[in-house]
Amino acid sequence: MTRTDQDSWDLAASVGATATMVAAARALASAESDPIISDPFAAPLVRAVGLDFFTRLVDGDLPTSAFASEDDSPDTGTTLQFETDSIAVRTRFFDEFFRAAGRDGIRQSVILAAGLDARPYRLSWPRGSVVYEVDQPKVIAFKSAAMSALGVAPAAHRRTVSIDLREDWPAALRRSGFGATKPSAWSAEGLLMYLPPDAQDRLFDNITALSAPGSRLATEFHPESGPTMTQRAQLFNQRWADLGCDIDLSGLFYDGKRSNVVDYLTDRGWQVTSQKRRDLFANYGRDFPDDDALAHFRNIVAITATRV
Repeated sequence: MTRTDQDSWDLAASVGATATMVAAARALASAESDPIISDPFAAPLVRAVGLDFFTRLVDGDLPTSAFASEDDSPDTGTTLQFETDSIAVRTRFFDEFFRAAGRDGIRQSVILAAGLDARPYRLSWPRGSVVYEVDQPKVIAFKSAAMSALGVAPAAHRRTVSIDLREDWPAALRRSGFGATKPSAWSAEGLLMYLPPDAQDRLFDNITALSAPGSRLATEFHPESGPTMTQRAQLFNQRWADLGCDIDLSGLFYDGKRSNVVDYLTDRGWQVTSQKRRDLFANYGRDFPDDDALAHFRNIVAITATRV
């Protein structure tokens, strides 16, 4: 599938299908014997979307043979575990970011491209916390209806902002009650590769303009070395195809030279710290596979930044 400047999606197609894929991985990670995350809503939300492969995956209905290696092909069981661990590690990083921000007194949070993650419902938010979820209108509407059908109430004041991030989302955020004079906590999780390079810069420019001193930001980026975004999309699609997923997830990323996020934020008044993905794996008790095919994933950079 090819991206366009005006494309949109629900949770069964294009970028939306990747949100369902990520939720399926969170469901598997939460069901492990030694989980590093807990997302009790991931599996019900995947079932509500109704994509057959991901539903069967979270329900344990895929036959063992679906994950068996043949000849010299990669071990798809290992591939599935890597995908599950990667999402679990990423989720844990952003969960801990919001927990720390809450402990330090921040009561206003913004989750950009919220997808199917249920952080307003599943995290323990301090009293008075307001959480803004920004995403495509169809995505927001679906998740709101699905969580209502589950009979679950958010643990914070949840405010939804139904808008494409390529549009004037700062104005929409303000109309929803966001106050730019108060410190806020921002997340841009699993997002940047789905934006054109110039849109990535605009995203951080807008966040900076809306962030009072003391605001915090968590995000991640892929360093320029290694495969292009198109090549990463093809690898991404192939890994899930190897698992039996019949949904075309290629063609979703944008090529082009991107700003180094650490440098870009530093130049705009943020104090930035970073960690490589392989170090997060170690921090959370997970082993990063010793596999050359996954080498470029080791150096994905997780970023936390504070507005000074």
